[in-house]
This record gives sequence, C-alpha cells and structure tokens, in this order.
Amino acid sequence: MAGIISSFVEENTMGKLDGKVVVVTGASRGIGAEIAALFAAEGGKVICAARTMREGDHPLEGSLETTVAGIGEAGGEATAVSVNISLPEDCEKLVQSARDTYGTVDVLVNNAALTYFIPVKEYPVNRWMRSWAVNFQAPFMLSQMVLEDMIEKKSGSILNISSGAAIGPGRGPYPDAPANAGGTCYGAEKAALERFTQGLASEVYQFGISVTALSPSQVVPTPGTVFHNLVTGFDDPRGEHPELMAKASLLLATEPLDKITGRVTYSQQILKEYGQLEDAKGRGVDSPGSGYSQA
Repeated sequence: MAGIISSFVEENTMGKLDGKVVVVTGASRGIGAEIAALFAAEGGKVICAARTMREGDHPLEGSLETTVAGIGEAGGEATAVSVNISLPEDCEKLVQSARDTYGTVDVLVNNAALTYFIPVKEYPVNRWMRSWAVNFQAPFMLSQMVLEDMIEKKSGSILNISSGAAIGPGRGPYPDAPANAGGTCYGAEKAALERFTQGLASEVYQFGISVTALSPSQVVPTPGTVFHNLVTGFDDPRGEHPELMAKASLLLATEPLDKITGRVTYSQQILKEYGQLEDAKGRGVDSPGSGYSQA
C-alpha cells in the first residue's frame, strides 16, 4: 500500500481527486485499504469505514488505524469511522461523519463484504440476513443517503465492488459440482448488486452522477481470501495484486460520466482498455464476465 501512495505522490502535483470527499467501506484491509490509500494519494479526503478500528480487534490482520496511519505518513488525509453498515443507523452515522469532517460526499465506494461459505441447505437464517444487509442493503442505503447531496451538486460517483461470483454456474446437469461449495448466497448478492448498479445509473444520469461496478479479473490475495482458501497466499500466481483494483477504481471514479456510467467491468479489462495495463488476463479479458458486464 505504501508503495502505491509514494509513487503517486511523487509523480503527481495535481491529484485526480483534489478536494473531493470520498467514503470507502471495508477500508481496514485488502482491496478497500488499497483503494483508500490511492484515492488519498490523488488528493481525496477519505473517510475510511469498517468495524475493525485497531489491530487485534478482528482475527484477520488489518485495521482502520493501520490504513489511516499509512495514508497520513504518505502525506494524505483520512479519517477512520468505525461502523457496522448492516445497521441503518450506522449507515446514517457514516454519511453524517463524512459531512461533519470534510463536507458532502463526492465519491462513494461500496466495498465492504461479509461472506459465509455455507450451502443453502445449511445456511443459518440470521447469517443469511446479515450477509445481505452488508453486501446489498448497505450499498442501497449509503447510495440513497449520499445522492441527496450529489443531486444538489449535479455531480458525483458511486462505485460498487462486485465479484466474479456474480457469474452463475449456468444450466445443468452438474456431475462434477462440489456438494458444499457454499457460494450461492454471495454470488446472488453480487449479481443483484450489478443489476442495482445499472438501474441506479439510469435513474441518476440526468443529475450528472455516475454509478459503476468493478470486480477483480483474478482473485485478489487479501487476509479474507487467504482465510477462505480462495488463494494459497499473497504470492499465489493465480491472484492479482490489489493495486490493480485500486487503479481501476480510480479510473471509474474520475472518468467523464458518458464514458463510464452503467459500466459493470473487471480490473484488468478496464485498465487494458484505457492503456494502463498491457499484459491483462482473467475475467473480462480471456474469459467472459457476467451478463451485466456484456450489456
């Protein structure tokens, strides 16, 4: 993370997000922390939101204090807000904290995710509801709250972080399907988020607000994906560095409205399209993405 910040601070006297107020959920680790760092390096005033304030508060490595400290050391500006976005009142707290600290929100990155890999037949109802609250209901609530200010300003950007899990298994038969894969809930949430993205984009286009969705082209090694055994470790050759997701997120948050709104895309696909990556691979490049990415 520090490498990205320092390189951008050295190379840019004017940032792409100078003076913009940014909210990034799930900013304590992984993709969210990387996005927060890059957006701050580009001049954004970043509200970093998550549940984990301090190292040791969560079994996985990463915390808001660590993210914000790294941004500050690199000369950026960021503030930590500890919230549980599965709760409507905490979503309200987050948006109001951004307004009180820096002003009205210009960019919202809905990145936070809560994943339980449990087959439907065994899925506890309370976990199912909580997962939907974080992965789908919170992006709706936060988007609705920031839209009030964005519509008044006639500008703004909402970026929803999706996943390759939104691509379904297709029609059967399924002779080789694992009986306990457990990704149905998460995949359904991300597919719904992509449909929400394009629907909202069409609703707010008239107000100059872009809404986009972005997934990694390959699995990003993070404390969470390593824990769930989606990759073997941070040096797994099947994975992609979170820097690619951060750079693609910046592109989608800053490109002109008519070029990107309603896009459902993949990190390496969009970076290659804009000439920021040559050796691209993964979803959206050498394999098809979801139906919404092809619309």
